[in-house]
Amino acid sequence: MKRLALTSLALAAILAAGGAGYWAGHRGIALPGLRNWLGIEGSLAANETAGVGPVIYYQDPDRKPVYSTEPAQTVDGRPFRAVRASEDISFEEKPEGKEQAVQAEKGRILYYRNPMGLPDTSPVPKKDSMGMDYLPVFEGEASEDGIIKLSPGRIQRSGVRSEPVRRQSIAQTIRVPGVVQLDERRVSVVAIRADAFVQEVAPVTTGDRVAKGTRLARIYSPDISTAGAQYITELNAAARGVPEGGAKQRLENLGVPPEIIAEIERSRKVPPTINWSAPRDGIVLERNVSDGMKMVAGTSLFRLADISTIWVLADVPERELSDVHIGAPVSVRLRGRPEVAFEGRVSVIYPQIAEATRTAKVRIELANPDGVLLPNMYADVEIGAGDASAELTVPQSAVIDSGTRRIVILDRGEGRFEPREVKLGRRGDGMVAISEGVSEGDRVVVSANFLIDAESNLKAALSGFSSTEAKP
Repeated sequence: MKRLALTSLALAAILAAGGAGYWAGHRGIALPGLRNWLGIEGSLAANETAGVGPVIYYQDPDRKPVYSTEPAQTVDGRPFRAVRASEDISFEEKPEGKEQAVQAEKGRILYYRNPMGLPDTSPVPKKDSMGMDYLPVFEGEASEDGIIKLSPGRIQRSGVRSEPVRRQSIAQTIRVPGVVQLDERRVSVVAIRADAFVQEVAPVTTGDRVAKGTRLARIYSPDISTAGAQYITELNAAARGVPEGGAKQRLENLGVPPEIIAEIERSRKVPPTINWSAPRDGIVLERNVSDGMKMVAGTSLFRLADISTIWVLADVPERELSDVHIGAPVSVRLRGRPEVAFEGRVSVIYPQIAEATRTAKVRIELANPDGVLLPNMYADVEIGAGDASAELTVPQSAVIDSGTRRIVILDRGEGRFEPREVKLGRRGDGMVAISEGVSEGDRVVVSANFLIDAESNLKAALSGFSSTEAKP
């Protein structure tokens, strides 16, 4: 009796310290038997709130993540704890009555699926090894192949954001380097068509600006003097009624300026030297003559260029050439004066691709009244490409391009997402055109879409291990 009294006092002290459950679990003693032996049956259960509703599953009595659909026992013979509908817990907030309302709206729950997309289902609510709730699959949802379902909590934590597909025009700009070049149609060569001697060269040097008619050099040519004398003879004979010969035509063929021919006709004298003048306004690009030089027929004296209109030759990559068309607007900025923009249009697309750079030359004509644009200057060229027609567009962040496939993630609402393969058009201003795969008004995920795509790939990979997913 004394020994029994001491044992009872020791057990009472352990229970008072709250260690009954721990001691009983580690000694293999069923707690209900211990309670009956101590005569305190129901003293602990009175402190627990009884659940309401039907029993939905059974859990290990120590609340370990071990569940059963039917009554079961632990290895040491203790019965599993019955979990009723009101006692089920989740990491997400569930307002009172919300789950019943959702079930009433969507219909009967067929089964519960793994929240990470694994090929694992359960006929009753369950948690995975990380404590995440299995997701209910309602009647009519089981056949949605390719649909990724995420809980509202995961969507919020992942930062998923979607935008509608819109129909609009894309303002595409092609930025390429360019070089300022002379207008080939405005370059003139001052040459002499007969042997001559340079009597004097005007004080004109390379880079000087000259006006049309400005004297460049004074020359003497025996061939021109002979043709001039013959022309005077024909003029005198014509006064007596003799028809003119071809002396005037010969002077023109020798390149004698019209004003010199008119002076010979007026004065009936051949000037000993002839002033050779500039044929157009421009700058002197080359000076190939000096005082006293002897020039043979065909020798170039000067080379002039009119720079009032200038060309810019831009190098457009081959892959972007199809977006450039004649008449497209162009903005040109000099690298030395980036604050000034020159506006023009594409006039010519050269029909040749440079083998080394895989680029094509595109010519832009620009007005240059102030002479700011000079030959061989570097320039930054912006070409407006494409047309103004509206087309279906999405933000560039919505497109997942792996190189072999291009997809967008459609937001189907209520946490449902569907990967959709698309065909892309041109890009510009942060948007990309979609020619096939979506419709106007569809919502596409523009943020955290890579996470959804990764889960989709995981689901597809795991489904390969099980050709037919077991359904309860």
